[in-house]
Amino acid sequence: MKIAVSACLLGENCKYNGGNNYSEKVMDFIKGHEVLSICPEVLGGLPTPRESAEIVDGVVRHKDGSSVDKEFREGAEIALKMVMENHIDLVILQSRSPSCGVNSVYDGTFSGKIIPGQGVFAELLRKNNIKVMDAADF
Repeated sequence: MKIAVSACLLGENCKYNGGNNYSEKVMDFIKGHEVLSICPEVLGGLPTPRESAEIVDGVVRHKDGSSVDKEFREGAEIALKMVMENHIDLVILQSRSPSCGVNSVYDGTFSGKIIPGQGVFAELLRKNNIKVMDAADF
């Protein structure tokens, strides 16, 4: 099976704060499979580290209100193209991210509150009928 995985889950320091979300459970699951590491935010041209962002009324923004929606959506498109070109069977994404949140995201108030919803990349994958799993489900 070919699996694409959020790069932060693989231990790559591409998270907004410069860290990662390394997941031993995800690493165990992907053993023996062909793996594509992917970070839509970096692919969209955002630096690491960078300010945190949340989806506010459908637009990805920093806390100060500035939009990074263009970068998030361009990164999602580039990542989708990579997934399709590599004939990926499954994509495993980081929970709650404005890019990769599969089942939930932060509510856009920058208060830490989580609501049901999807990040822009997760939503794009689902619209293209690509199987997606949330890292929290492991």
